[in-house]
Amino acid sequence: MQRRSFLKSLAAAPAACLALPRLAEAALPKTTITRVRIYQPTDLNPTFNQSNMLVTVETEAGITGIGEGGLKDTLTQCAGSLIGKDPFKIEALWQEEYMAWFYPPGREKQDAMGALDLALWDIKGKALGLPIHQILGGAVRTFCETYNTGNVRPPAVPGGGQPTMKDRVQATLGAGYKVYRIGAADSGNGPWDVRARLLQLAKDAKELREALGSTGDWSVDFHQRFEYADALRGCRLIEEYSPYLVEDPVRDEHFLEDIPKLRTMTAVPIAAGEEWGWRWDFNKLVENHDIDFNRCTLPNVGGITEYLKIMAMCETHAVGMVPHFTGPVATAALVHCLSTYPGTVLFEYNYGDRKIPYLPDYTDFKAGKLYPNERPGLGVTLDTKPLTMIGEVTQPVRHPQIYSRPDGSLTHW
Repeated sequence: MQRRSFLKSLAAAPAACLALPRLAEAALPKTTITRVRIYQPTDLNPTFNQSNMLVTVETEAGITGIGEGGLKDTLTQCAGSLIGKDPFKIEALWQEEYMAWFYPPGREKQDAMGALDLALWDIKGKALGLPIHQILGGAVRTFCETYNTGNVRPPAVPGGGQPTMKDRVQATLGAGYKVYRIGAADSGNGPWDVRARLLQLAKDAKELREALGSTGDWSVDFHQRFEYADALRGCRLIEEYSPYLVEDPVRDEHFLEDIPKLRTMTAVPIAAGEEWGWRWDFNKLVENHDIDFNRCTLPNVGGITEYLKIMAMCETHAVGMVPHFTGPVATAALVHCLSTYPGTVLFEYNYGDRKIPYLPDYTDFKAGKLYPNERPGLGVTLDTKPLTMIGEVTQPVRHPQIYSRPDGSLTHW
């Protein structure tokens, strides 16, 4: 009898596994999107693709998703294509936003698409009662390493003297951050003598390596300020000091041509992509191993829906993920995504333990590390009282020419 029961249980196992997606689908309520609201925070970041504008996507089922990014005009147009639609068909909604309105989206509209996409994933997580990282397969790491753009200010020096490089390094790494970051001989807004600045960079790198010792990590941001020849010279000048990565070494206008050449001429690890858009903008660089780290981020690439595809591409070619900072909600979404990424992950994170008036919950940060949490959806709670509502969309807006194949999938018109 025991043997017979055991065999029955084995036979039932495959059927049970096949039923899992159906069970998950059945757990999602039948509902539609009824309203999108756009909120402006008091500390609005006016840089288009670092916008911390807030959006909420509401449903008939009473579940509201939270997103971040975009600007009023781009958010309003994108939101119009969501009204009346099933919020759980996230890929189909993304495709319609991408294909509609005649012109392919530019980087500013991508940011708006990304904000709304974050909110849709938040809705799905809340409907299932699961954090996003569980929907994506579960975390593969306990925490995500970070670095602080401006590092940590060390305690005041007795007598009023200036802290040394070693003081600054110890304060930053002692706070739990993995990497000490510098700019490529930053000089404010004054005259820029590129040859003199590159020599200063080499001097800074030598001093920093001495302060770090043989095992500490440091990175340098070239800020896309160098033409190819100067970028190559700068990389070679600092090679012996073993940077963890060199960020955005060449101009964005030329990166598709210049980064592959740079890759063959220097041994420093190359990171690029904070101004990139979709996977099509840089897939050849990833496929050819021309970069070591991808700097693209949320919501800029168009949201979690697009970011997952970029992650898969980068994993295939052993490219690490080092997302550029944007807003706190987007960062929370990145933790969910990248806690599931098997490759190298490093966050640029500047909020520390800071409280944000309109976000009672956003990230779980401790001692230089970001931890995935178990709160449903993005794990973010929003208090709209400190915000100003600047837009509301309740009516569908459809482009008249949306083509679909016989099977119902969308195609370009």
